Amino acid sequence: MVIYIMTEAESQLADIIWEHEPVGSGELVRLAQERLNWKKSTTYTVLRKICSNGIFRNEHAVVVSCMSRDEYARQKGERYLAENYNGSLPGFVAAFLKRRKLNKAEIEELAQMIEEYREQEEEG
Repeated sequence: MVIYIMTEAESQLADIIWEHEPVGSGELVRLAQERLNWKKSTTYTVLRKICSNGIFRNEHAVVVSCMSRDEYARQKGERYLAENYNGSLPGFVAAFLKRRKLNKAEIEELAQMIEEYREQEEEG
């Protein structure tokens, strides 16, 4: 499945939905007007777009997510790796480290994550 990458406007509305779901579409219009200064028509146009791409669902005037914020971010990251680094996480990390040095705490955090992953793989 190819994950749709939301625009900035779509991401702003998505954040509101994830914070308040399930949210009635009328309440979503009010929140978007309050936070983003959007008109009702703008909210419904953007909502229609993100629903058509399978990220959210609007049924009986109640909007819910089809995937969590974390799942969306994970799939977006996987797509980025696939498109830019042939799906290689080590390739991405190597390119990243050419531009930025990690501090000791970041190195330790990454090492801990790798060790936890290794332990999970050995158990499973």
